[in-house]
Amino acid sequence: MRCPFCGHDDTQVKDSRPTDDGSAIRRRRFCPACGARFTTFERIQLRDLTVVKTHGKKEPFDRDKLARSLQISLRKRDVDESAVERVVNSMVRQLESSGESEIPSKTIGEMVMNALKTLDGVAYVRYASVYKDFRAPEEFNEFVGTLSPTPPTDTDS
Repeated sequence: MRCPFCGHDDTQVKDSRPTDDGSAIRRRRFCPACGARFTTFERIQLRDLTVVKTHGKKEPFDRDKLARSLQISLRKRDVDESAVERVVNSMVRQLESSGESEIPSKTIGEMVMNALKTLDGVAYVRYASVYKDFRAPEEFNEFVGTLSPTPPTDTDS
C-alpha cells in the first residue's frame, strides 16, 4: 500500500480488525519512510459496477460518492453514523447482487430516496429537492404535501 503522505511504496500494517458490521477490514498502517500513520479499509467487491447517467455517459460506481450524497442530505441531522454505514453497505450489496453490471443512475437515486425516507424525513426532502430538480417553490410545496404527517411528540406542545 502506497503512503498517502510521501508516496513510499512499502507501508506496514500495525493492526487489523473487522469493522463493527463485519463488512470490511480496518487496517492501521505505518510508513517507515516518513513515519506517518493512516487507516485503510478493505471491502469485498463482488463485481465491477458501472453507473449509466441520464444522458448515456458511463462511469465506474463509487461507493464513497454514494456515502457522501447521503451525508450531505443528513448534515446537521441527528442520525447515527453507523446507521448510515449500514444503509450504504446494504445498498451496495443490493446493487452487486442484482446481476447487472450497468446500473442506471435513476435506480441508485431511487434507492437513496427510499433509504433517506426511513432514516430522516428532513434529509429525504433535502435530497428530493435536488434529485427531482425542483424549479419553483410550488413544486417543493407539492412534494412536501404528498408526505404523511409525523405524529406530534410531547415536545411539540
